[in-house]
Amino acid sequence: MVELNGFACSRLPTMGIGRERLYVNQLSQAELDELSNKRPTLTYGQAKQAPPSDFIPAHVAFDKKVLKFDAYFQEDVPISTEEHFRIRQVGIYYYLEDDSMSVMEPIVENSGIPQGKLIKRQRIPKNDRGDHYHWKDLNRGMNITIYGKTFRIVDCDPFTQVFLESQGIELNPPEKMIFDPYTELRKMPMRMYVTPSSFDQLKQFLTFDKQVLRFYAIWDDTENMFGENRPFIIHFYLADDTVEVRELHERNDGRDPFPVLIRRQRLPKSFVDKMKTFPRCVLEISNQEVLEWYTVKDFAVGKPITLLGRSFFIYDCDEFTRQFYYEKFGITDFQPVDVKKKPPEEVPQIIPPYNGYGFLEDSLQNCFSLLPQPPRKNFIKMLENDHKVLRYQVALESPNPEERKRQFILSYFLSTDMISIYEPPVRNSGIIGGKYLGKTKVPKPGSTTDNPVYYEPADLTIGATVEVFGHRFIITDADEYVLNYMESNAESFPATTLQSLRDHFAPRRMAVQAAESQSAAGMGRQELEEVVKQVQEQLKHHNYLSNSSMREAFLHHDKDGSGFLDKEEFFALCNRFNLPVSNALVNKVRRQCGQCLLITNCLCRPHPS
Repeated sequence: MVELNGFACSRLPTMGIGRERLYVNQLSQAELDELSNKRPTLTYGQAKQAPPSDFIPAHVAFDKKVLKFDAYFQEDVPISTEEHFRIRQVGIYYYLEDDSMSVMEPIVENSGIPQGKLIKRQRIPKNDRGDHYHWKDLNRGMNITIYGKTFRIVDCDPFTQVFLESQGIELNPPEKMIFDPYTELRKMPMRMYVTPSSFDQLKQFLTFDKQVLRFYAIWDDTENMFGENRPFIIHFYLADDTVEVRELHERNDGRDPFPVLIRRQRLPKSFVDKMKTFPRCVLEISNQEVLEWYTVKDFAVGKPITLLGRSFFIYDCDEFTRQFYYEKFGITDFQPVDVKKKPPEEVPQIIPPYNGYGFLEDSLQNCFSLLPQPPRKNFIKMLENDHKVLRYQVALESPNPEERKRQFILSYFLSTDMISIYEPPVRNSGIIGGKYLGKTKVPKPGSTTDNPVYYEPADLTIGATVEVFGHRFIITDADEYVLNYMESNAESFPATTLQSLRDHFAPRRMAVQAAESQSAAGMGRQELEEVVKQVQEQLKHHNYLSNSSMREAFLHHDKDGSGFLDKEEFFALCNRFNLPVSNALVNKVRRQCGQCLLITNCLCRPHPS
């Protein structure tokens, strides 16, 4: 606002944001519009008014413009037995020049009905108040009553549709024209009379009565869910060309005992064209709907055939059927087709590698079932060889001299073919003795998880090397029970194994025999037994029990296996195990035997009860 002569006046801004000058026209939009429309009267004079447009009457503007609607009406026919009502198609014409209407029916030749102009051109009254029908009252999909007759408007021509839409009228969707049922019935072709053939059905029945062709077929339904191959027998009756399909049931096949799949009837081979759309579920098949029926020529061995939607493969027939086809058609090729289902190829079972936990047989059961079962055991072998153990003395093979001095006891359990290794503890040796290997099966070098090979008693010979999970042991000695067991079961062991043990125990047996003969010469057998009995009585008096480690220690010091020890070694071992034997008895035994006998002969015998 600015002040002019003491009055406040409005003024448009001349500065914008940032005090930038605005170069705009200061006139308002209304003033600019007024100036643009003002004509300079001084130069061109006063503007003249345009003359009014000429009046065009309706009969000129809408001359020859007609709206056409397609309609029909239903007419009752009470006196006819062939039709109860009649559908008559008409055309309703609306003339825009004077709002008149007319109804025309197309002329049908020989219809017997007066047709043509049903209602002449005129303004049609709409109601009793004097109103007339206007083009705004007409639309598709509606009923219109003219002089008591109700017409159903179903459609219109393109000009009518464009005109009504240009006037803002929304047209209903078009409907289908209904045709007269009696007229459509008269359009059907006339009945054709066919001369009957010379084929005599009675002669066929009398000639081929009780003659039936038998075909063996299968229905392959494996493409569908739970489908399978099912065997069937197809019977073709020559007397009337009927077909029957019977199912072959097997014992415990799980199916209901319904032998007939398709009852005896004539089966259609091809239908007429209209059968493609006609519902077959309610169709009573007759000669009018079927073009061709199945005959004898349609059946052949080795070819499929479709019966009522099911595809059967014929793989064989009986002898009467072969003879009939040979006499009738000269066919001799009746080679049956093998339809037996081939067994599926066995998929090789890949066993995963052994993980090293547990026995190989136990781990292998996890690959055969979800619920592993324990492997089968040879109970007869376990009962026969219960508590039978073969013991061997082995030494560790090692580049370290200290390791080579270590001695082990290898026990082979005949009932389970397992091996355990025990190391006798040696005082002040720096090595903790005890169990070196628990009872387990030891595989041979080169053994695989697919074909495992374990150590057997035949492999355990004197001087042989036993590899136990990467550690190598050399067999240096064996228990005398091993030789006795192998000699009693010589047929189960190789001769080389038995001979190696005999050669190893030969010097020892010879020394024992020499000692026994020398003892017999110095004193009698009874005297020696009395001395041994006195030693055992003294051991029993002190409640001393025999120790297995003591026996192994005496055997260990017997390097040559002769059964004798020196005096110093004998007394050192007696002091080591604190044997409660008086020196007088020991000296008596030594004087009688010449040298000290092993503890197995005198000290370590079982005490008398």
